[in-house]
Amino acid sequence: MTTPPERPDPPMDADERTQLTGFLDFLRASVVWKCSGLTDEQARRTHVPSELTTIAGLLSHLTLVEAYWFRVVLDGQPDEWDEALELDRDAEFRVALETPIERLIAAYEAETARCREVVAAREFTDTVLFKGEQPLTVRWVVTHMVEETARHLGHLDLLRELTDGLTGE
Repeated sequence: MTTPPERPDPPMDADERTQLTGFLDFLRASVVWKCSGLTDEQARRTHVPSELTTIAGLLSHLTLVEAYWFRVVLDGQPDEWDEALELDRDAEFRVALETPIERLIAAYEAETARCREVVAAREFTDTVLFKGEQPLTVRWVVTHMVEETARHLGHLDLLRELTDGLTGE
């Protein structure tokens, strides 16, 4: 894949919610682009000292953090990764070493769709107690996920260029 896919442009003149969710959706589409068109071997290739910092591993991690912040923290759903992470704090990265990249992409896209629904059902000012004590808002979670996704997208940019030379925003 040498040309970027259609990605939703964040609006330049909109309310805070629309702009922040617009940027998050743009970043999510960019993640999918950076992970698409690779073989499983390419997606698992290491280019840095950490054997877990791979395109597949970062995609699996982003899927996990989407689920955690939106479905677990905001929506109160059970944490599907809790036991695995108790045994291995890098479990999502290790699982990715054995999971086909197309399945990881599909899981990420399905998770982000579920997370959009969680946000759509709430006001940005709605507050939940994080870990039972610290109040945080939906706005905070969305802003945090913009930061988290953008940071790891930067890692994906570098890994993808080292893998097959693909560059671009």
